[in-house]
Amino acid sequence: MTKKPLRKKSAELKPSVSRRKFLTGAAVATTGAAITGFPMISMAQSPIVLKMQGAWGAKDIFNEMAEEYVARVNEMAGGRLRIDYLVAGSVVKPFEVLDATSKGVIDGAHTVAVYWYGKSKVASLFGSGPITGSDASQNLAWIAKEGKQYYDRLMKKLGLNVVGFFAMPMPTQPLGWFNKPIKSAKDLQGIKYRTVGLAADLMQEMGMKVTQLPGGEIVPAMERGVIDAFEFNNPTSDRRFGAQDVAKYYMMGSYHQAMEFFEIDWNRKKYESLPKDLQAVLKYAAEAASTSNFATAMDNYSKDLLELRDKDKVHILRTPQSVFDAELKAWDVIVKRLTDADPFFKEVWESQKAWGKRVGYYHFFNNADYKAAYEHVQGKLGF
Repeated sequence: MTKKPLRKKSAELKPSVSRRKFLTGAAVATTGAAITGFPMISMAQSPIVLKMQGAWGAKDIFNEMAEEYVARVNEMAGGRLRIDYLVAGSVVKPFEVLDATSKGVIDGAHTVAVYWYGKSKVASLFGSGPITGSDASQNLAWIAKEGKQYYDRLMKKLGLNVVGFFAMPMPTQPLGWFNKPIKSAKDLQGIKYRTVGLAADLMQEMGMKVTQLPGGEIVPAMERGVIDAFEFNNPTSDRRFGAQDVAKYYMMGSYHQAMEFFEIDWNRKKYESLPKDLQAVLKYAAEAASTSNFATAMDNYSKDLLELRDKDKVHILRTPQSVFDAELKAWDVIVKRLTDADPFFKEVWESQKAWGKRVGYYHFFNNADYKAAYEHVQGKLGF
């Protein structure tokens, strides 16, 4: 009797569909489930790497604040994503980081909106625009609750391929550094002064001659006589780049940049290509860094102001009331000019102003007199 040929066992045939699925899954995941007859397979997945450049000089404390954001992202991403942070000038100049992010030259930027207000003066309303009565913390709350929609519309209006987040409500910025004390608003007339953003319009309205420069170019400009006076941001940044070596009068307090914060930008295409949970990490790390940045600021700014006074022999002076009054009048002129000229500026400004009215009402009726409390415990401030 003729015997029928034996059928080959499945193991001798081509790999089954289930095995192909397993191998495909193992290549994607870091570990694969054990299947009878096959060993456990584990392949390490390389992290997604994003290149972020700051707008800050190598010694600036703002780099430390940017790195606090980066550290939080990298830790929360659990090895799946990593930000490599670069200081100003590594790829592009400080004022160019937004465009570079939009074009994909870099993946992200740590900057401030006033650095690109030349594209639209509305940008300063997301950085350090006209006074509404709100401080930086309250205006950052406006962005979170109302203002972000206007920011996104501005990005679209300008054709910028950018997703932006905000962090760190900055303390009021000093009027700045001068070679003689400022005793009244009249003393500002004709001074060649460095500032940025819509504050440049303000100071020009007050009779100053304004030059806009990145932080790293300020001291050389003072040494060459390009400017007579300047502001940057805070005692720590100012002291680190050597402000005390080119001027000895530090005027504290001003309305020119009284509610600024960092802008954290990401290339939109790159951002939207990420898994949703990693998008959330980039977004909410800004909120986490905001708290950390403010703590870093309070610790360092206070120490460095005392060092400027005691070690560097800088005269720490309170800006006179006449300067504050003149700034408010100048803001009135600028806001009218811009709202008359640009309906979108008017729309954003009206939202911001209404927020300031409501939040300010609560704030001023409710807030304690902290200056009186300070003087009760610590003694008179002397101004």
